[in-house]
Parts: sequence; C-alpha cells; structure tokens
Amino acid sequence: MQELLKMMGGLSQFVRSGERVVLKPNLLTAAKPEKAATTHPAVVAAVAEMVVNEGANTIIADSPGAGFTYNEKTMHKVYHACGMAEVAEKTGVELNFDTSHQRISFPEGSLIRGFDVITPVVTADGVINLCKLKTHGFLYMTGAVKNCFGVIPGLVKAGYHAKLQDPGRFADMCLDLSLYVAPRLSIMDAVVGMEGNGPHNGQPRQVGFLLASADPLALDVVAGEIMGLERKAHPVLLEADKRGLTPNRLEDVEVIGVNTSELRIPGFKLPSTVTHGMGTVLVRLFAPLFKSGFTVRPQIIKDKCVACGACRDACPVHVISIENRYARIRHHDCIRCYCCHEMCAYDAIELRGGLLYNLLHR
Repeated sequence: MQELLKMMGGLSQFVRSGERVVLKPNLLTAAKPEKAATTHPAVVAAVAEMVVNEGANTIIADSPGAGFTYNEKTMHKVYHACGMAEVAEKTGVELNFDTSHQRISFPEGSLIRGFDVITPVVTADGVINLCKLKTHGFLYMTGAVKNCFGVIPGLVKAGYHAKLQDPGRFADMCLDLSLYVAPRLSIMDAVVGMEGNGPHNGQPRQVGFLLASADPLALDVVAGEIMGLERKAHPVLLEADKRGLTPNRLEDVEVIGVNTSELRIPGFKLPSTVTHGMGTVLVRLFAPLFKSGFTVRPQIIKDKCVACGACRDACPVHVISIENRYARIRHHDCIRCYCCHEMCAYDAIELRGGLLYNLLHR
C-alpha cells in the first residue's frame, strides 16, 4: 500500500491532521474475507494505519446491502464476520455504530437531486473509498463508483432499485452519488477479486492488483479492462460518456506501475447476465415483451434455501414470499435487479437464462 500511494505522491495530499476521515469499504454482507465478497481487512488495515499516522481521526463506516436493516446489531455482525473488528483493534480506528441518516440536497445531480446518506459520511471532512473488484449481476461490475451506493442506509437501497429498473438509469444514479460523496481517494482491493455471478455468490479469483486513483471513474475504467468487460456492457462508463464525465476510456487514463497491455486477466468469468454481439440487440428489443425467455431470472434452489427471508426483505418490488419452508418468486413481476441473489447467504438462488436467452448466448 505504501508503494502504491508513493506512486501518487503520498497519502499526505489526501489527508490532513485533525480531520475526520471515513474509510468506506465494501461491506455488502456478513461474509468471511476468503469469500472475496467484501474488502479484505488487510487492505483496510494498511490504509487505516497510514491515515492514523497522518494524524486524522479515522472511522470505518458502511451500510450493508438492501436485505439488511441498518442497525447496531447488523453492524456488529458484519464487522466481526468481515474482519473489521480486528482492524479496529489492531489500528485503533473507530467502527461506526451511528445508524442514523440524513436527507441531503444535491442540486448538481443529473438524475437525482437528493439522497438519504448515513450520518458519518455527511459529517466527515473526507472519504476514502475502499472498493472491491467484483462482478455484479445488474451492473455487470461493481467498483469504485458503485461502492458509493453503500452510503445509502440499508433497506432504503431497495427503493432505488424499484424506481431505476434499467441498468443505465441505475448507473446514472450511482454517478450522481459518487459525485456527492466525492471520495478524495479510491483504492481497489483486486488482490483476490470475484468472478462469475457476483457480487456475493460468485467465485474468488486471484488477480494480484492493488489499484488507486483520485478519480473513482478512472479506477472503474481500469477495473473493467482487468475483467475483460466490454465497454458496451459497462453501464457506468456509457452513462458517464453521455454526460461528458471523463475519463471514461482506457486511453484517457494515465496508468502508472504496469503496462496497460498487462492488465487483462485471461478467462475472467463475467456474470451470466452480460450479453454479447447480436444477442445484446435482440435482448434489448424483445426483453420487455418476452421477459421470461429473453432474460436471466433468479431461481430458488430448494435444497439450499433455509427460508431466512433475506431475499424477501431485499426485493424492491415485493414479489418474493416464504411458503412451505422455502422462498418463492413471482417471476412475472420480477424486475431482474438480482437483489435477492446478491443478498442470499446460502447460495440458494442461481441465475438462469430463459430458453431464447440461452440460444442467443451459446
């Protein structure tokens, strides 16, 4: 971490003594570090030690995914499972248990002009964004821009999914939120990333990178290249381009420490929701009319389901119920946001393509 930040001129240009600085990792759920669903505690600890050495008052804060109520009990569980409790003990930084939030106005927003944001972020002098390299069923990749969505408290997240059912519009909201949070520095844990059907139930994948940038969008450009995610399947970059936000192309990013030709990881598995070639065109044209056949839908695996209700609570349009000791999804009304898949701790929901979708993507 010291070598990485030295290439950027050192941490002192991002943090000053006496400031209150929030470290905002990806704490999606109460997952062990080896699952690669959350920012690894070693990465958080390394940054925490450096920020403390700069004399800043440092606090770790995040709000887990849409299936969890944002309260002290949830945060205790998440901090202990993800290794953040050990980070706090080792480094002396504070863990946030203030689970209040505030309504903030953001007139500069292109799509969203106001957000509900967790209090420690609202009151902080600055934020350091500690994201994770992962695939994502809905946005195809989660990185520095998407990690800012964690400042929205718990179950409030579901409302954004209900209103913004198109990946492009959701990405547009994430860009607005990222501009509000304005992290001074974004650092991506890409040592062991997640491939496949992330951001929770994919597979860990050795990548071997630590990335940092003062611009979260630039970081996501490079992360997409590492994954081999085509630009047309990267909603955040496409929406940024429409709005004139730069950089949104690899050639516009100054990459230090590695040749850009060495970034891509061979055979990195993208989510099953990503479309390619003519399949992309046909899915966009016909999915609204033939949703079951032309899209990937979440499917309950009864043998794994424990009827915990996390998927039901995460569903923004309330089409999941618990019946006869397992979850049921009303697929006709499902909006394909995949929040249920994202929140399932038992890997009991898989993403299955419809017949026409599978034919187009052979």
